[in-house]
Amino acid sequence: MKRILWTFWMFLLALCVLWLLADTLWPEPPGYFAFRTVWVQFSGVLAIGVMSLAMVLATRPMWLEPRLGGLDKLYRLHKWLGITALVTATVHWLWAKGTKWAVGWGWLERPVRKPRGVAEDMGLVESTLRGWRGLAEDLGEWAFYVAAVLLVLALVKRFPYRWFARTHRWIAVVYLVLAFHALVLVKFEYWARPVGWALALLLASGSVAAVWVLLGRTGASRTAHGVIESLQHYPGMNALETTLRMDADWRGHRPGQFAFAMSDPEEGPHPYTLASAWDPQDRRITFITKALGDHTRRLPERLRVGMRVEVEGPYGCFTFDDACPRQIWIGAGIGITPFIACLQYLARHRDRDPRPIDLFHPASVADAQGIARLRADAAAAGVTLHLFTGPEGGRLTGDLLRTLVPDWKRASVWFCGPAPFGRVLRRDLVAHGLAPAAFHQELFEMR
Repeated sequence: MKRILWTFWMFLLALCVLWLLADTLWPEPPGYFAFRTVWVQFSGVLAIGVMSLAMVLATRPMWLEPRLGGLDKLYRLHKWLGITALVTATVHWLWAKGTKWAVGWGWLERPVRKPRGVAEDMGLVESTLRGWRGLAEDLGEWAFYVAAVLLVLALVKRFPYRWFARTHRWIAVVYLVLAFHALVLVKFEYWARPVGWALALLLASGSVAAVWVLLGRTGASRTAHGVIESLQHYPGMNALETTLRMDADWRGHRPGQFAFAMSDPEEGPHPYTLASAWDPQDRRITFITKALGDHTRRLPERLRVGMRVEVEGPYGCFTFDDACPRQIWIGAGIGITPFIACLQYLARHRDRDPRPIDLFHPASVADAQGIARLRADAAAAGVTLHLFTGPEGGRLTGDLLRTLVPDWKRASVWFCGPAPFGRVLRRDLVAHGLAPAAFHQELFEMR
């Protein structure tokens, strides 16, 4: 989490510093319209800058995954950038449109325009851009309205995921319009300064990313296909276990990673944690999905043995890599999925990782069949299992965890489950002496 926080704030700070090296927020001579001009430029540079980076992240760049801590962290940064773009673009729009409204209502008096000078005084590029100003302003205004609606819909969790996936893609078109708007209307003097060079790089990268998204190339190089071999329903957990046999184009995965699976093009791909260790001999992968929404509730009715499924991945860095002498795993509810994959891996390769591991599984409901399999997997892997399932299972707290694992300070903690529960446990353990970097939490939210 700290990496993406640093990335977010350092990116914003860098944009601000580069802009301040080229302009000032306190123009001379002072006055409302001079102040408005610099704020329109400043807010516009920030808005298109963060939107450009968000557009690049939308392509799921693999080279950034290890640097940001996984695709889940990358998508959280993408979300923050989208919200920032919405806020800064709204400020930009208010400065631009609000002033025009105030002049129209008689609240402000527009200053007399200075003569533009002879056209020969400008170069060909500058004069061409000036000629496009009216078009860029009109297109930018309408693109802002569309972008604002799409970004707000993306933040509304009640908006169905399948409609979110379809509509969110069109932000790429809006971005290209806004990139043209920025290219034309940014101060021409900026292009000769570092802020202009940075902006040119961002606009170019964002535009390439937008075209990539519109062509449907996101994740194309990591897409494989498989056939459903078995379906196992766990009524007590309201979960479905789906096992696929993958074609030769699946590259394999590490325990703790996830993939996007698509069985219905109308619905689109959904992210699921892989609940199986990879064995290149049988080429099988397993997903365990809990009925948490309309799509996952319909899966038992829609999926059939023999159906082909498109799988994109693997993604994620929740792969249990560290040098701590022991580990503590916490899989709350359906968050147990990545740990099941690692249990299967350790059952075959315990000699590669002999350190002690404690697995805590708190869940509001208990499925006898599912718990029996979890016990068997933990025993085969040599992992100590602590169950907190059902109404009688009790509640896992930091105090109880520290009691059950006396040398917990020497351990790394790997948490997957409801985000609020994870934040509470992290605060508690860090307050009692756990190193903040030793707590790993998967942020499994794609919107």
